[in-house]
Amino acid sequence: MKSVEERGGGKSMKKLTIREARKSLSQLEQLLAGEGEMMITRRGKAIARVVQVSKTRPVPSHRDLREGMPRIRRGSEKPIREDRDAR
Repeated sequence: MKSVEERGGGKSMKKLTIREARKSLSQLEQLLAGEGEMMITRRGKAIARVVQVSKTRPVPSHRDLREGMPRIRRGSEKPIREDRDAR
């Protein structure tokens, strides 16, 4: 297994040949837990990137966004009602 630099991000990921990937398939979960992501190559060309599915991003909180917005003094139902009545 070789470590390669990804363009732009500077992140290091393991590089496996297709043969090495087949041999280490039973250990794939442990490899991904340690590396996070692997590149599989055939004859020196990348054919697949394997990433761990269970790593999910946390759901962002919108509290800061809501707190930064000005409060509306008039309820939204009034402009909607006025718009409907005008039609």
